[in-house]
Amino acid sequence: MEWHQLPLGPLQTNCYILSKEDNTCLIFDPGEESGKLRRFIEQKQLKPLAIILTHAHFDHIGAVDDTRDEYNIPVYIHEKEADWLLDPALNGSHFFEMGKLVRGKPADHFITDEKELKVGDFSFQIFETPGHSPGSLSFYFKDAGLVISGDALFSGSIGRTDLPGGNQDQLLRSIHEQLLTLPEETIVLPGHGPATTIGQEMDSNPFLNGF
Repeated sequence: MEWHQLPLGPLQTNCYILSKEDNTCLIFDPGEESGKLRRFIEQKQLKPLAIILTHAHFDHIGAVDDTRDEYNIPVYIHEKEADWLLDPALNGSHFFEMGKLVRGKPADHFITDEKELKVGDFSFQIFETPGHSPGSLSFYFKDAGLVISGDALFSGSIGRTDLPGGNQDQLLRSIHEQLLTLPEETIVLPGHGPATTIGQEMDSNPFLNGF
């Protein structure tokens, strides 16, 4: 399996495309610039199977509807943020002057708990990692040795917790109990910025020391 990082939109939110040898792929957090995402998919001759969201802040969902309609694929999100796709006040686009309000259609599938999810030939574990937002999720691909952490854990930092539904103590618990228990060599693919590893964050992330 290959992974591709595609920063999109004014906040350079990382969209991830994970692909198999048969060119099927999953799309995580198509935040903006649907045309750029479409060109990438066409260039690589990929066949999208689904859109999966780590959470529903506006900078992670701006291209969801265009991408869903383009490829006729389902959207997955945590049930706690089901309404966020529809409501600019909940997804934050109402409060940040980034050019437009984000108001989309409902998701097709709602994630209610931690489990293993299978989409096509992709199998991965769902971790609930709230704190940045109530329905934040991380997705662990054990065979590939990587976890998509959304805005929970970054290289050298953690997600902000001053937005509605944020809670720093809860976020730190999520990181320590769900992410830092993974093998240290696990690659972390965050919602913004460069990739890192669990071991690197355990050793040097200043926000995680002393918790």
